[in-house]
Parts: sequence; structure tokens; C-alpha cells
Amino acid sequence: MMQLGFVSAIVPELSLEEVFQLASKEGFECVELMCWPTGRADRRYAGVTHVDVSNFDLRTANQIKELSLKYHVEISALGYYPNPLAPDHTEARAACDHLLKVIDASAMLDIHKVNTFIGRDWTKSVDDNWPRFLATWEPILHHAESMEVKVGIENCPMLFSRDEWPGGKNLAISPAIWRRMFTDIPSPSFGLNFDPSHLAWMHMDYLKPLRDFASRIFHVHAKDVRVEQHRLDEVGILAHPLEYHTPKLPGLGSIDWGKFVSVLGDTGYHGPVCVEVEDRAFEKSLATRKLALRQSHTYLRQFVPRLGGSHS
Repeated sequence: MMQLGFVSAIVPELSLEEVFQLASKEGFECVELMCWPTGRADRRYAGVTHVDVSNFDLRTANQIKELSLKYHVEISALGYYPNPLAPDHTEARAACDHLLKVIDASAMLDIHKVNTFIGRDWTKSVDDNWPRFLATWEPILHHAESMEVKVGIENCPMLFSRDEWPGGKNLAISPAIWRRMFTDIPSPSFGLNFDPSHLAWMHMDYLKPLRDFASRIFHVHAKDVRVEQHRLDEVGILAHPLEYHTPKLPGLGSIDWGKFVSVLGDTGYHGPVCVEVEDRAFEKSLATRKLALRQSHTYLRQFVPRLGGSHS
């Protein structure tokens, strides 16, 4: 059975224990915990630190495990989404160094899953990024293999704002690129954190990759999207993407979640499906963001039933 969870980035003001409390109260089985370096965020949903991996040790790992057991909520993965291929090599090196610490923490927590981005120099083509991708990611994935940790790359283009134009800050955006990545780095620790919404707004089939990449899907994000055809007709596909699409809660956009979960289950997937809230209509306050999680849980439970019956 799949496990329904949420991404902790949407509740940055909550402590780790409060995140577990919220997940338990709302009936979620798991949560993806954010692991950014402590400090100021440089974009929305970044900079959230529910697990500080800077000086992580077994004592800290055991304390977090105890919270997980106390609230009967599992950790689906540790999440950290920087740009390891940033043109600023100091930024890129810091991202890679921290990512290795997140991988180590995941192993100590016995989670063995980390979600992140490949990164990209957004001013260069995919081909021009490729040598640096290989040089950067081969050692990271070698380390992940040695720690028995699976790294799920989210398929978000990171192409929303002017500073990300024209290429976006993440290479791993399409099946063609995924095939090339997995061919050139055939590591069993290398896979996807699959988010159907990004394929939908790019006018791509979000169901076929579930079958084609079944063995590479380690984790799933549940986020919906509404493509604004009237805006697309006005600005065209070469505009900044947020000019013609709007991230929404599951069920409030164009994703057919019944079909999505049906196909996902047919592929043999039994992992986490974590709600990622990026719907501005629900971001006014902590109360409305909690409401977003409650609504998403209510909607998705019709497709992702709780193992063992109702929540208690």
C-alpha cells in the first residue's frame, strides 16, 4: 500500500515535534522533512530546517526516531532542493557538501531516501551542462550507494522567475533527459521524486512515465496545477511559466488523481505520496496552510486508503 504524507516546507514555523503532531492529527502516515542549512532562504519554500544535519549524530537520529514512533508517523525522505550545478562554484560546492550530509543523516535515521534537484547552469544548454553534471553527480551517487541511500530527483524545471530564465535551475525535467541520466550514471541509488504537475503544465503525458520509469520512482509528490489557457493564448509558451499556470492543491487542477494513483499502483509502487502545498490561495497564514493539508488529505484518501482502517 502507498503511504499518504506531506512535505514539511509548508510549515516552517513549526518545530519538528509539532510537524509530527500535525501529521498524526490530520491522519497522515508520513512526512518528508526539510533539511536546508540554517539561515535565510533565497526563495519560497526553501531554507526550511526541520532536521539540522550540520552536526548530525546517532544520538540526534535516535531522538528523531523516538518522535516518529511516538506519533506513529514515518519519515518518507529527507528533502533538500538546492542547485548543485550553479554557475557560482562556491554555491554549488556548498550545496554538494550539504547534500552529502543529508545522505549521511538519512542513513543514520534508517530512512535511506533523500529528495533533491540535479541543478543546472540556467544560462547554458543541456548538452553544455552535461560534463559538469557527470563530474558532480558520479561521486555523490557513489557515496549514496555506499550508504545504501536512494536519491530521488524531483522533475521540477525550476523555471518560474526572471533569475531562472531561460533554462531553469534543474536539468531533470523530461523523460528524454531522465533516460540519458540513468544511462550515463546507471546507479541503483539514482531515481525520481515524481511530481505529475510539472509534466502537466509543460503539456506532457504524466501517466506514461509512471510505467516507463517504474523502477526509478522512489518517491511521489502530490501537487496539482491549473493551466490558464486564456493566459497561454495571450503570452505563449515562451513566457515565464507562472504567467500561464497556477500550482493548486490536489483536486483543484487538471490532474486526474484517480487515474494517476491507479496507474501508479499498477506499476507496483508501494511508497510515499506526499502533498506539496504551493497553492497561494491557502498561504495567508499557518491556519490556512493547515487547512490546505486537511483538504488535500480528505481528497486523496479516496485514492490512497489508510492501511489497517481509519486513523485513531
